[in-house]
Amino acid sequence: MRTGTWRGVAAAAAGLLTLGLVACSEEPTKAEDLSGSRVGAMAQYGIGDQFKATEPLSFTALYNNHSFYPLKNDWMFWSELTKRTNVKIEPVAVPLSDYEQKRSLLIGAGDAPMIIPKTYHPAEDAFVSSGAILPVSDYLDLLPNLKDKIAKWKLEPEINQLRQSNGKFYLLPGLHEKPTQDYSLALRADILEELNLQPPKTWDELYTVLKAMKARYPSSYPYSERWSKPNPGGSLLSILGASYGLYAGWSYQHAHWDAATKKFDYTGATDQYQQMLRYLNKLVAEGLLDPESFTQTDDAARQKLANGKSFVIGANAQTLVNENRPDLKSTLPKARLIRIPLPVGPAGEINPASRSENGIMISTKALQSKNFVAMMQFIDWLWYSDAGQEFAKWGVEGTTYTKDAAGKRTLAADVGFLGNNPKAGKHLQKDFGFQNGVFVYGGSLDLVQSFFPPEEMEFQKVMNARTPLVVAPPHPLNDEEREQATLWESSLKDHVTQNSLRFILGQRPLTEWDAYVAELKAKKSDKYIEMVNKAYERFQ
Repeated sequence: MRTGTWRGVAAAAAGLLTLGLVACSEEPTKAEDLSGSRVGAMAQYGIGDQFKATEPLSFTALYNNHSFYPLKNDWMFWSELTKRTNVKIEPVAVPLSDYEQKRSLLIGAGDAPMIIPKTYHPAEDAFVSSGAILPVSDYLDLLPNLKDKIAKWKLEPEINQLRQSNGKFYLLPGLHEKPTQDYSLALRADILEELNLQPPKTWDELYTVLKAMKARYPSSYPYSERWSKPNPGGSLLSILGASYGLYAGWSYQHAHWDAATKKFDYTGATDQYQQMLRYLNKLVAEGLLDPESFTQTDDAARQKLANGKSFVIGANAQTLVNENRPDLKSTLPKARLIRIPLPVGPAGEINPASRSENGIMISTKALQSKNFVAMMQFIDWLWYSDAGQEFAKWGVEGTTYTKDAAGKRTLAADVGFLGNNPKAGKHLQKDFGFQNGVFVYGGSLDLVQSFFPPEEMEFQKVMNARTPLVVAPPHPLNDEEREQATLWESSLKDHVTQNSLRFILGQRPLTEWDAYVAELKAKKSDKYIEMVNKAYERFQ
């Protein structure tokens, strides 16, 4: 999620659009440098072509192993992918909980696989100066489907966000035709009805609802949150922060764009950040938000909801259907759980979802491979072509799904997913390996919404009616600045995280806010922002 408001960055974005078009059209081609790297590549490969290597190839890829659908070597995804492309992926599996740390260790040791998916910008920044990852923008000519979607969907502002001070970018992002907000809150609808309350539309209304729940069930913590490991309150702070116009929690960004002053300031020291913490502190102090929300495991949060000890939890489309509703059905079969559109806060009715998402880094050592061009063509087909995206999401037509003359896809009767065919004997993710977060990245609105049941379509209808969040202007640091920023960022982030938790839980009074801000300055937050603003002005 990006910060800022529509009017504040519209002019900057418009200027950057032109810059982006120029940058995209003038990306240097490396064809003359790759004569020894074309083994297995197709001589002619373009938009819409089925990629198939001219000889059997294999590429290593870091694999984020999800506990809901743990890796299986006999998934149809693997065999069908090889059948279609003549490529075998050799996954280097890492548990989801350790993914970021393991990725850093592998890259730092020079042992990273060639393909490094599931990387959220700006995580790639830490690896740029060492030369460990490729400036992928140098090789866009090898990625025709990616280039086509950037141009067709007018994604230059999002691409410019990725650029370093040298004008290049080092992450191939997942791209959406339209923004799709997924994370929000799920509430017990039967409890709302019992209390004669409507689903809350704002965070203030949520407070009122939680108060009523607490009054009716005084021994409960009405709201107990999940997704707090390894980031305390990662999801909650992310969605609440967006409602204050901030990058927070999972999405934390040190630099916050102030549309009024047209300058960046330090996120963790802003008035908006303080207001957000005050809101959460009030919930905890009044017994409305479980203080364990910031440290407990997902399983613990799920159990509290399932056992009727809480009534509100963070949810996305999949966890609502795959986890929370089945949990409740086994313990409280009359309970009904609904997911509400993201509550509105001081930033107004905005859709904070980005049209770019986590993406792929390429290890520099891949450039030494005689199969480099083939690998880039393969990546372009699987992650960016319409056919590759449909394959990764839906599987094999005639086996896992069917498609009618109008293009409407329907899951096979014996395959279940996301509430579709709940009594099916097989699961699209668990048993086939499709709809896998390592390989499913964005796509057209039709494809992204192709699994959505009516309930989810209604959720998206509400979110899409809101003002989209405009991308804030880029501020790429040069190598010297990036090295300095990296030294400051870790200490600053730790201090913000630790003290945010203390303020929320009442372990540190908010009357000490000014002292906390002074502590951030002692850790160079003001010097950091001064450097960011200089970088922004330079990029302009």
